[in-house]
Amino acid sequence: MISLPIDVLLPALRETLAHRDEAVLEAPPGAGKTTRVPLALLDEPWLAGQRIIMLEPRRLAARAAAERLASELGEAVGETVGYRIRLESKVSARTRIEVVTEGVLARRLQDDPTLEGIGLLIFDEFHERSLDADLALALALNGRAMFRGEDAGEPPLKILLMSATLEGERLAGLLDDAPVLRSEGRMFPVTMNWGAPYQAGEWVEPRVLSTVLQVLAEEPGSVLVFLPGQAEIRRVAEQLAEALAGRSDILLCPLHGDLALAAQRQAIEPAPAGLRKVVLATNIAETSLTIDGVRVVVDAGLARVPRFDPGSSMTRLDTQRISRASATQRAGRAGRLQPGACYRLWSQAQHEQLAAYSSAEILQADLAGLAMQLARWGVQPDELDWLDPPPAAAFAQARDLLGRLGALDERGSLTAHGQAMAELPAHPRIAHLLLRAQALGLGALACDLAALLGERDILRGAGADLHSRLALLSGESKASRGAASGVQRTRQLARQFQGYLKGVPVTTPVADPDHPRWLGALLAFAYPDRVAQQRREGGAEYRLANGRAAQFGEPDGLMKEPWLVVADLGSRQGQREERIYLAAALDPALFDGVLAELIRDHQVLDWDEREGVLRAERQRKLGELVLAREALPGLDDEARGRALVGLVRRKGLELLPWTPELRQWQARVTLLRGLDLAEKGESEWPDVSDPALRASLETWLAPYLGKVNRLSHFANLELASILHNLLPWPLPQRLDELAPKALAVPSGSRIGLDYSEQPPVLAVRLQELFGLAQTPRIANGRQQVLLHLLSPARRPVQVTQDLANFWASTYAEVKKDLKGRYPKHYWPDDPLIAEPTARAKPRS
Repeated sequence: MISLPIDVLLPALRETLAHRDEAVLEAPPGAGKTTRVPLALLDEPWLAGQRIIMLEPRRLAARAAAERLASELGEAVGETVGYRIRLESKVSARTRIEVVTEGVLARRLQDDPTLEGIGLLIFDEFHERSLDADLALALALNGRAMFRGEDAGEPPLKILLMSATLEGERLAGLLDDAPVLRSEGRMFPVTMNWGAPYQAGEWVEPRVLSTVLQVLAEEPGSVLVFLPGQAEIRRVAEQLAEALAGRSDILLCPLHGDLALAAQRQAIEPAPAGLRKVVLATNIAETSLTIDGVRVVVDAGLARVPRFDPGSSMTRLDTQRISRASATQRAGRAGRLQPGACYRLWSQAQHEQLAAYSSAEILQADLAGLAMQLARWGVQPDELDWLDPPPAAAFAQARDLLGRLGALDERGSLTAHGQAMAELPAHPRIAHLLLRAQALGLGALACDLAALLGERDILRGAGADLHSRLALLSGESKASRGAASGVQRTRQLARQFQGYLKGVPVTTPVADPDHPRWLGALLAFAYPDRVAQQRREGGAEYRLANGRAAQFGEPDGLMKEPWLVVADLGSRQGQREERIYLAAALDPALFDGVLAELIRDHQVLDWDEREGVLRAERQRKLGELVLAREALPGLDDEARGRALVGLVRRKGLELLPWTPELRQWQARVTLLRGLDLAEKGESEWPDVSDPALRASLETWLAPYLGKVNRLSHFANLELASILHNLLPWPLPQRLDELAPKALAVPSGSRIGLDYSEQPPVLAVRLQELFGLAQTPRIANGRQQVLLHLLSPARRPVQVTQDLANFWASTYAEVKKDLKGRYPKHYWPDDPLIAEPTARAKPRS
């Protein structure tokens, strides 16, 4: 057995787990942790014959890890070492180590929270922070506390988190300050080559092609190329095949999760003697897999990451730059066996701008499945331990979807239908589709549809109609060579779904199960928010039930259909609007049949914006789509009031007949309230600010809207009287005392105060203040006014809150200027003893 860097750490790991029930192991890619750790712990006394479950983030990685572990023992997979992944399982009664994908463990915990017979859970590649891994860890910790604690009398369940690069101390804190063991690994020097800066909107393929050709000309050994997704892999493979035509020494090997098993193995295994491999991989090759023989890495620096869009309720695959940690892991693939080279297709300056670590999936994912599993477990998120808790808004949206699918009751608990949905290993939308279809006797069609929705499009670029994909599955049409593996995998998944539905009764079978209209109906069960109505006959644009718009990017046969259900839509690179990629026609007659559960009747009282009148009607709606409407003759006063209030809230308080005097009244009350709050923390003065008034329209405005039927009627409201009623006695009287409309000045004039500014402004001619030593105050002396001192022509000459300082230091200069411009006016040397006047000169 060859030596691996992790070997030196194994004694310390054994010692740690002998005394602790949890540990964190950090080791770089290629250190051998996946291959060596499970076998090193298999015969430990504390395991006492129990099994080990090791979680891998991907199916391809799980199968490869099991095969490598079994080969270390000289056995076939399914004996001591086995695996369980979607669509495939190889285990036996002898199996002691099970390699599983993360979702498999979460479902296993739901069936058996005690995990009886399991002694160790290993979370491999935990730095990838998949949603399933975070959920499985949270449930495992909670189940262990309830059923495997010291008081339970059961053998302890130990947990080991293994990671290539992660904040180990943060993880250790989640696991009760677990010990952190670090392996430095063993890596040969890797020469780093930098590219020119990426430009916005630049296509990655030309750079990759030229760099790979350069590498093949200048560097020995096999090459691992990191690309963001399957589309880029396909295009680069085609271009390389053309550029390398006649080169029999180069073996092109795509590598992604949807490939056939033989193609995956060809990419992973060493190149045959005399050949060099060029492996074109997604980030699946970043840490989860070891690819033998690689000496050069070409890194495009991009990854395709699922990101949930709350607006469309769809998970999109966004292409984004990788983190610095991911770049380090990718580069490390070049130095495992000998000195290597890494060609990064971005600049060193751009590298410094990358995020340090990738974001956890739980922070940007669709949480419907997680919400379903927590409801089945019987907990809220705050009752579990998380490295990053689910975002509250996304979790609330997920719970709302479960409610609309009939999975949760009014208390938020699982209904019987919800329990059945939770037991199916599928997204809640798909689980709901399967169960509703089975009840109608449409289970076989639903299983085919669910399998199509669960896999990548098996007929990419061949129009949007899902019926053409069903024809491939049924054999009515023949799959191309490139699509054959996808069709086979989809059929296998459909058979698996059929197995899940065994025992689910058919309760209300439809009379014509072979009719093509049922495809759209079943799709509507899963995606009621994506039922779409055509905007104009034969057009490409549709309006969805969720209120959004979508359109076909090019002519499609489905454009003859006035109603669709959209299975896949989104805006992709270079597109501004939502495009429809997969859909099925919908028969609107079913709204009165099996789809009646999606329809709601609403009494709508709202404004006709064009005519400015209030209209009442009964609307039959599916989400935001209006199927039918009829006028309501009588207007319910309460509903009418709500509609009027809603209009004011939508259009703003400017819809009401405000006057400058009313705005001054509002500012006076607001000033006194603010002074009270600043001094005492509370106030007897109500909040009459615009935001507060807008929030409380139902209380102060709604009772006065009885005669409003048109927009023009708002002008007839006695708004002053309505607002003044907000001040209980004796506040109106105190308002005039504390925040008067005007102040008397020494000249005898009463000058209005402007409360629209803070502090209130007293704009007064300078001569009228002769003899006044201090700046006037209001509100029992708590508020000083701001003086705008004016010339005889009422032009500002000074702004001050310190009148005494103005007389002492600034008046002399101002007097010289004013005396020159207004020689007929009275400009005394000592303004404090001079007679104030509103005239040119004081009266004799």
